[in-house]
Amino acid sequence: MTESLSDRIRNAIRTVPDFPKPGIQFRDITTVLAEPELFRESLEGLFAPFAGRTDLIVGIESRGFILGSSIAVQHGLPFVPMRKPGKLPAAKYREEYVLEYGTDALEVHQDAIPKGSRVLIIDDLLATGGTALASQLLVEKAGGELVGFGFLIELDGLGGRKRLGDSEIFSLLHYE
Repeated sequence: MTESLSDRIRNAIRTVPDFPKPGIQFRDITTVLAEPELFRESLEGLFAPFAGRTDLIVGIESRGFILGSSIAVQHGLPFVPMRKPGKLPAAKYREEYVLEYGTDALEVHQDAIPKGSRVLIIDDLLATGGTALASQLLVEKAGGELVGFGFLIELDGLGGRKRLGDSEIFSLLHYE
């Protein structure tokens, strides 16, 4: 019997307890990245629901950069990084958000997303939804149209999906 893609991803992911603080079960995707065929299949799986509807890929710092830029290159699409504060040199938009273990902000260059572009946001993990919502708000500030979100992993019990309203969300792997 052949394992599904989500089962193979689940088997490859390393869970690190109490990182970055006690009580957090960190889902380490570097073990997926170390398996080229699984990594490639994961990228294809993330993009497939949005194929033909996407003009531009946004990746959220930092693991979203790895996934998003790889998808962009595979499909000949522009890539735009959403960065932590102080990393971008030109005029930028900024959005603050709350994490499950603190607060942070994201920034994007004001000229990075052409008005009316159909944007797919990629990240490794959907937890409480704060980071994803901030990225959506930045896409909208820049004049882009959100096509949806693609996540390698979704932590269902943390309610992130609810915070993103009616946005189309696709996750390859779910944890309770």
